[in-house]
Amino acid sequence: MDGAESDVSDESDPVAETPSSDASGATEATPTNADANAEAQADADANAEARADADANAAARTDAERRPEGPPAKLLARRAELTPMLSQYLDLCESHPDAIVLFQVGDFYEAFCEAAETVARVCEVTLTKREDSTGTYPMAGIPIDNAASYLEALLDADYRVAVADQVEDAEAASGLVDRAVTNVVSPGTVVDDDLLDRASATYLGAVVGLERADAIGGDSPADDGSPAALATLDVSTGACQVTSAAAPRIEDELERLAPAELVVAPDAAVDVSALGFETMLTERNSAAFALDRADETLAAYVAEPTAVLDAPAERRAVGALLDYAEYTQGDDGALSYVSRIRRYDLDRSLGLDATAMRSLELFDSRHPGEGRTLVDAVDRTASALGRRLLESWLRRPLLDGAAIERRHDAVGELVDRPMTRETVREHLSRVYDLERLAARVSRERATARDLRSLQATLAVVPDVDAALGEAESEALRDLRASLDELADVRDLIGRAIEPDPPQEITEGGVICEGFDDELDEIRETERAGREWVASLEARERERTGIDSLEVGYNQVHGYYIEVTNPNLDCVPDDYTRRQTLKNAERFYTPELKRREDEILSATERADALEYELFREVRARVAEEIERIQSLADALARLDVLTSFATVAAGEDYVRPEMGAETLQIEAGRHPVVERTRAEFVPNGVDFADGHVAVVTGPNMSGKSTYMRQIALVALLAQAGSFVPADAARLPVLDRIFTRVGASDDIAGGQSTFMREMAELTAILHDATADSLVLLDEVGRGTSTADGLAIARATTEFLHDEVGATTLFATHYHDLTALADDLPNAFNLHFTVSKGDRETPDQSEETAPASGDDVTFLHRVARGASSSSYGVEVAKLAGVPDQVVARAREHLHSSADDAGRGAQRAANGTPDTKQPAARNDTLAAYVDGLDDVGADADERPDGRAPVPTYGERAVLDELRDLDVASTTPLEALNTLEDLRQRLDE
Repeated sequence: MDGAESDVSDESDPVAETPSSDASGATEATPTNADANAEAQADADANAEARADADANAAARTDAERRPEGPPAKLLARRAELTPMLSQYLDLCESHPDAIVLFQVGDFYEAFCEAAETVARVCEVTLTKREDSTGTYPMAGIPIDNAASYLEALLDADYRVAVADQVEDAEAASGLVDRAVTNVVSPGTVVDDDLLDRASATYLGAVVGLERADAIGGDSPADDGSPAALATLDVSTGACQVTSAAAPRIEDELERLAPAELVVAPDAAVDVSALGFETMLTERNSAAFALDRADETLAAYVAEPTAVLDAPAERRAVGALLDYAEYTQGDDGALSYVSRIRRYDLDRSLGLDATAMRSLELFDSRHPGEGRTLVDAVDRTASALGRRLLESWLRRPLLDGAAIERRHDAVGELVDRPMTRETVREHLSRVYDLERLAARVSRERATARDLRSLQATLAVVPDVDAALGEAESEALRDLRASLDELADVRDLIGRAIEPDPPQEITEGGVICEGFDDELDEIRETERAGREWVASLEARERERTGIDSLEVGYNQVHGYYIEVTNPNLDCVPDDYTRRQTLKNAERFYTPELKRREDEILSATERADALEYELFREVRARVAEEIERIQSLADALARLDVLTSFATVAAGEDYVRPEMGAETLQIEAGRHPVVERTRAEFVPNGVDFADGHVAVVTGPNMSGKSTYMRQIALVALLAQAGSFVPADAARLPVLDRIFTRVGASDDIAGGQSTFMREMAELTAILHDATADSLVLLDEVGRGTSTADGLAIARATTEFLHDEVGATTLFATHYHDLTALADDLPNAFNLHFTVSKGDRETPDQSEETAPASGDDVTFLHRVARGASSSSYGVEVAKLAGVPDQVVARAREHLHSSADDAGRGAQRAANGTPDTKQPAARNDTLAAYVDGLDDVGADADERPDGRAPVPTYGERAVLDELRDLDVASTTPLEALNTLEDLRQRLDE
């Protein structure tokens, strides 16, 4: 697996020779002082060697306990003795201590020592060994031609890989072949198409916290809560952007973008350990984030860094990001394809935190692989460019009403013109990934096939332009105007590069005939020589009379004339023997030898010249990278707008009316669920009568789906899409918050209820009157009294203090009373059918009798529901009939007890002043004590005797205890006081 390279020093390691004993067998002479000194020196040398071996072994044992990145301890211990090739490997390991170095040796990438053991284990390749005079070293290699799959395995195992290529021709090298790290592959710096997701951007991020010096001129670092800056770069396309905000907003933005790798500054104010996505953390020292160094790095990308980014923290973030990106791409200077650095403001796009994106299933589904995400539901893009931009638009819906209307105008026009829409889609389906092609061209990694793909895409542009010839909307007209055909680039590639070039660019067949006169002359020499050789066989057969004579060629012996053994007597004198076979001899003639030299020389010269010409063509294309990137942006935008129009036309979406005072949707639908269900019941909502809706109804009736669909309708509208509804009048929302579902973070020290409260805290602190808040089952992770109290207080706070448009789904039916207490609150409920009866749209529903069949109609109506039908859901889920029946008995028993309590209230017996929230079960029990006889023995059911006057007073006080407004400590103290009174 060492490949083809010859390392002279490795093959000629000196081996110490041991002097042979005297063959005569003479007796041993008496040792002299000189002999004694020599023996002592030998013993000392032996001890020193033993100590060196022990140190090396100890170092190796220590190294085995750590990760395989960096220089192997065994090689470090023997640095002075290493062969030149291993010394070169060790140097590269030292310069890349955070990566596994894969070292090209011929046709393989090799790793040694602990790195080799890791490569063998992760990539499932054979672990071999390398032996020389300095020792034995584990070795493992992967084939260069199939390296992508092995690199992917190492990345998945959370390793960073430094790829060290041979940077000079091994045959032309005198001595050791020069090698250098040309690429550091990490999750955020992948550029190989085989490792990239075609449909999604792969971000490298860098985050810094603003130092207090940035704000008030001091030198101390910022304390917790200070603003931070986030810069991201898609290394595969060159898209670079930066923003700054308070640390919590930056954390939300990190969740929104989910960088595959995050470069962290020492003063970062963001708690990266709490992020909810997988990322590789890359720590860089303070110097990498210094402002002076950042400005120096930025100067290679923008003429005036302070004019583009006036905030020092933003410059530091971008500078550190680009500095690291340059390091991973071979440290050859600025990345020329990063031509635009864009600053954006988080307050100019709809806010979506990680919780909202997860619960709304925008990009990740709870059922992976089933296409149950919003992006899957609305993706009809025809190109990779459009697919990535679609995801970007859904991650950052607009806040600018005029910009939203521009997109809606374009979508509406494409909906109304199906021929135009389908023609544009057909043309866009022939568009290659211009962004990544441009990046490869700029990095000098593009092949001849890449250039032909670029040329094929440019050839589509005139057709797209013609299809938009009658466009009326402002957005489509602007897109048409920005469709640069790059005719000069298209013509250059068409003239220079063969239509179907080989994958390799160094072996000829790349440059078109007629593009370069010198190349044509060399090729003509080669062609003439081959034609002469092709006609040689017929001429020689005629000259020699040997009908079986053949002319051939192989790479070892070159051109030859083959004559079978029976015809050797007929061989002319000018034939020179070249090779002897079993049944024939091979010869050459002086003229054949001369022609062979001409042909081989011409071939070699042609291949070399073709490679140089190809590099020149690629460099000329690279000069137009900014134009290519602008065209890519225009095609991507057109693709997304066409996708929105295709979805709208095919799925019966409507254009929403934006800028409304309140949110109103008629017959809205969930864009994902309706694609996975044979039947879907549309439901609307109208917040004209208030901004807080309390939603009740049975389990499985669709409350969560209903709330999510309202949020998704609003999000799609602000992204520029039409929406799944019969009609929609929507305000422009600033943020969408969700508290839906139950989950925990045990590793992070958060129970389900604590996680719920943390999410609720973020909502109550950050929501505004322009936000949409979805709350599902707040307070269910604690006692009924505590949960109800929290739910009610939350609703009151959102109603009175925040003013956000709120949907609150709950099984706390006591909350429905808020519609009477709060002027801007109203009730919604999901209807059910019992047997053949549909329940009225009122709050008069009762729990079904034991034999009733309950059907969930998934229809929303005004008013409150009085039952959650939990027992019916348990039955539908397959809970044993015995358990279901017993549950019904308990349910009806509780209802009877509550009825007796209600009767006492009607008779005026209980206290008239009842707390807003109390333990209803306890109250029913206390109220039921009035039915107890004078003596337990006189009761057939054996219930306790009637309490005394003092006991009754304690029980009345216990019944009226307002648990919801009492702290746990106060409640415990009160209960202890009551217990002592009972004991007395």
